[in-house]
Amino acid sequence: MAAAAGALRRLVRCGPQQGLGRRLRLQLRSGIHGSAPAAVQVTVRDALNQALDEELERDERVFLLGEEVAQYDGAYKISRGLWKKYGDKRIIDTPISEMGFTGIAVGAAMAGLRPICEFMTFNFSMQAIDQVINSAGKTLYMSAGMVPVPVVFRGPNGASAGVGAQHSQCFAAWYGHCPGLKVVSPWSSEDAKGLLKASVRDDNPVVMLENELMYGVPFEMAEEAQSKDFLVPIGKAKIERQGTHVTLVSHSRSVGHCLEAAAVLVKEGVECEVINLRTIRPMDVESIEASVVKTNHLITVEGGWPQFGVGAEICARIMEGPAFNYLDAPAVRLTGADVPMPYAKILEENCLPQVKDIIFAVKKVLNI
Repeated sequence: MAAAAGALRRLVRCGPQQGLGRRLRLQLRSGIHGSAPAAVQVTVRDALNQALDEELERDERVFLLGEEVAQYDGAYKISRGLWKKYGDKRIIDTPISEMGFTGIAVGAAMAGLRPICEFMTFNFSMQAIDQVINSAGKTLYMSAGMVPVPVVFRGPNGASAGVGAQHSQCFAAWYGHCPGLKVVSPWSSEDAKGLLKASVRDDNPVVMLENELMYGVPFEMAEEAQSKDFLVPIGKAKIERQGTHVTLVSHSRSVGHCLEAAAVLVKEGVECEVINLRTIRPMDVESIEASVVKTNHLITVEGGWPQFGVGAEICARIMEGPAFNYLDAPAVRLTGADVPMPYAKILEENCLPQVKDIIFAVKKVLNI
């Protein structure tokens, strides 16, 4: 306890640019969830690496393939050390041909293996989208349940920093649109580890949308999450912060923005309930409905484009369901701007929802 208190004091002394995000995460997660004393700090990158290592060790049918995943330890070092441990047959470097190696992964899954197919960025999955949707997503249905396709497609999704329009798209709505696929989107280290392990063990094709900017971010990982048996159930959201005045629903990196906005707003007497979707498809609408019934206000936050987006789906489901009668104001969507992502830094920042945008939207919805 003394060590934890000392760590908190050190974080509080940090400057606003360096310490704010880490301080908020530590305060929010320790205050709300009451992490066990055995909790440790683990980056999202290391959590993913742990999950891969544990699943490769647990099941000899599991293997990883993709560009630079083996000898180079992965473009983002997610697969660090795995090639040396498991060798060429389990950790496979591929040519720069997404259509080719994605087809190999899908075929291997049909033959009884459990491949993990890494895209260097999900923007490159567009080269292989026929394999992901038509070959992986539809085969179980078209074979009358005879041919399962237990494959995981994973990699960084959405905007990074300064990588331009062709490398900054969020594919949550793209793949979440397609029956036959499951789509998950982690925020924290526990999300990343638990969802990846659950995805590998699932008998359906799973698209796992990570975020490059989150890879180096440390989170407290509870003792339970350090277990090799730890799983995060697919299809279940998590309430990251309890509140009574407004519901903020988000996924991936935007969850952190919502928590930071909530920490500012609480000083003004506004209690925000923050829901981390974790899974895009199947979506946990029941948890969102229960929160809206309690708070009577709804704001969705995402980095993707507005038209036919994740927020649009949430708003439609709430409007069609029983929670609609509990809304005291129209639901509001905060999304990325409806333009290809600009390259200039200042324009890029203004194309994505920021903490100040969430605070402004909350005050507008609550008429304060």
